[in-house]
Amino acid sequence: MLKGLLVDYAGVLTDPDAALLYEYLRDARANGTRTALVSNAPGAAPGVKTELAQYFDALVFSGEVGVAKPNREIYLVAAERIGLAAPRCVFVDDAERNVRGAVAAGMVGVHHRSIAETLDELAALFS
Repeated sequence: MLKGLLVDYAGVLTDPDAALLYEYLRDARANGTRTALVSNAPGAAPGVKTELAQYFDALVFSGEVGVAKPNREIYLVAAERIGLAAPRCVFVDDAERNVRGAVAAGMVGVHHRSIAETLDELAALFS
């Protein structure tokens, strides 16, 4: 059973309709799904981290962990930080190579093209 949702920032959470995905993340957490942000950014300012903390159980920035997507290790770090094995996690990214990296790490991958498509796919996976 899938219990973890890992999401990229740029290209996914910056989508014009991202408010719907943020709402999904909030609801998913309230219903027991563990969530993590996985970003190739060097890090984030404390205020940004505080804002994101309402949606994510863990924030994983490549600049802070020393490994970047699509290296499988970053996905494993994120899964460990939310207390789950990789096969219990779904990873969402707009870059297909990053999705392939997560799949190579044992996760289910979702290639983000639009918020509507991503939400439909997540609804099917987490039903």
